[in-house]
Amino acid sequence: MAPVPEHQGTTSARRLRVLVTDPIIARWSAVLTSGAPDHDWVFLTDANGEGDEEAQRAAVANCDVLICSRLTAEVAPHVGATLVQVTGAGLDRVAVHALPAGTEVTTTAHHERSIAEHVLLSVMALERQLLVRDRALRSGTWRTLATDPTVPAFRTLDTLTLGAVGVGGIGAETLRLASAWGMDTVAVRGNPEAPLPAGVEPRWVGGSGELPRLLEEADVVVVSVPLNPDTEGLIGAAELTAMKPDAYLVNVARGPVVDQDALYAALTAEAGSPTAIGGAAIDVWWGAPAPGRTPPADHDLAALDNVVLTPHCSGHADSTFAGRAADLAANVERLAAGTPRSGVGNA
Repeated sequence: MAPVPEHQGTTSARRLRVLVTDPIIARWSAVLTSGAPDHDWVFLTDANGEGDEEAQRAAVANCDVLICSRLTAEVAPHVGATLVQVTGAGLDRVAVHALPAGTEVTTTAHHERSIAEHVLLSVMALERQLLVRDRALRSGTWRTLATDPTVPAFRTLDTLTLGAVGVGGIGAETLRLASAWGMDTVAVRGNPEAPLPAGVEPRWVGGSGELPRLLEEADVVVVSVPLNPDTEGLIGAAELTAMKPDAYLVNVARGPVVDQDALYAALTAEAGSPTAIGGAAIDVWWGAPAPGRTPPADHDLAALDNVVLTPHCSGHADSTFAGRAADLAANVERLAAGTPRSGVGNA
């Protein structure tokens, strides 16, 4: 293995070498480069980018700014950049602890609105059995209240209570949109005494100890907390049993925040029984997709009618990535000018 280089820091010149290894944000390269045009932009976003550690190790040693979505513990010590800009809000796929001392790390977001819309879309799809009805009609079956007495009437959003587990950017925007659609809202957060973001007005806000109360009251439980040792397995068998038998769970956090064995058991329990829930929308998973394991779960969730499954794409709006690219470019300019960066993740 090549020796780990000394941490280089920013050169005295204002012109910076910026390395981009995230193939998604590279699609918005015009926003990146036009936002910071006086710098050297290098895009390593094919198989030699975040997938080839040897090539990445050599490249990251020779840059002032690294823009990435993933960084392994094997590559991180070789980073020569003063600034590592993560192209999302989470740091769980970036080995911050393995970076050379003094490396600044920043994050960005802009996915809040897109994910909040996805949450409400998923709730309506579940409540109205949209996917089930679509498949039935495509196969030639016309089944409604008028033709089948077992078909239930659906509920409108203004008759439902949404409970947000986490009131960060995603949770806050979900609460705003839910309220705008007439939903009753409640929430739990780490610090219930902290001021709420503008426009967020749940009926009540509690601390983590109030989670059981939220689960009992909510018709829709939306999980958007970060993944860490305190939140892994946060929603398990006891929590799912505490939910209403016809309630929905929407996970837009990280897969391991929800115990998948317990979730599958709740989704396949007899409808209306104390251990059942009405359905779930899952956009985040328990690992990466692979042949024979797509969607990436240990249970055949794809065989269930009471789920909406998406491939971790709820935040993939054009506005998300354009906003992120603008943030990243602005931070490059701030670094060149010696002014504080936004979105500092390791201050």
